[in-house]
Amino acid sequence: MKINETKNLDNLKRLADGYLNTLKPTNDKREFYTAEIKVMNYSELGCIITNMLKLCILALNQDEYEISETVKQPAIDVGLVLEVALQLFPNDEFDLLSEINQVLASSDVES
Repeated sequence: MKINETKNLDNLKRLADGYLNTLKPTNDKREFYTAEIKVMNYSELGCIITNMLKLCILALNQDEYEISETVKQPAIDVGLVLEVALQLFPNDEFDLLSEINQVLASSDVES
């Protein structure tokens, strides 16, 4: 039984190395991770941040369906916000979960 557990652990480590890509450990000793957002330039980063803030303002002020007139561009680029959410979505990790599920299912059949 011990050999089988070691084999399964080695298999899971191999799978994890190939799929756990969304979160990257920070260089410090704390247990924090970073997630990467790809942007073309500072302008796009600024648009992403302001659109997220505007969306939050609207969510907080549900009774008022508009952004203050003091904001230069009150329109919200929801597509841009959703694009960032897609970049952060852990697709590889979901593939890993499928692989782990297959390994566990096959080990149940073998036992």
